[in-house]
Amino acid sequence: MFDPSLKTVELFTDGACSGNPGSGGYGTILRYKGKTKEFSGGFRLTTNNRMEILSVIVGLEALLEPCNVSVYSDSKYVVDAINEGWVYKWELKGWMRTPKDPALNVDLWERLLVLLDEHNVEFHWVKGHNGHAENERCDRLAVAASQGENLPEDEGYQKG
Repeated sequence: MFDPSLKTVELFTDGACSGNPGSGGYGTILRYKGKTKEFSGGFRLTTNNRMEILSVIVGLEALLEPCNVSVYSDSKYVVDAINEGWVYKWELKGWMRTPKDPALNVDLWERLLVLLDEHNVEFHWVKGHNGHAENERCDRLAVAASQGENLPEDEGYQKG
């Protein structure tokens, strides 16, 4: 439920990876009252799922105060992990999906959960590569970032 006393923003996100793992990037668009800000970045070795999560984190971290946020992502992994409560179950189980199967991307999920406590966030799934203008723009930002020169390491990926 959105808080009427807070600003309401839209956050559009996408991640990309050339190979999986491979070089990857994220693209993020924040929109508030018709004004937009774009963010992107890339890493030389990462995964698509890490870039999908990071694209949401980057947008939420850019907010200067608590807000109502509608997140639009084509990542079922991200949207379902939140909306279906998977990530909260993994956290309660010590970041295990099953007794023998650890959750992946814990460093990013932990960052995201802190941000979800700061903001009122609703996640919406959009079909990727289907003419959704902001999703297509985020994809172009993510792909371009993944193809940059001298990309940094994704240290969280390197840790496993």
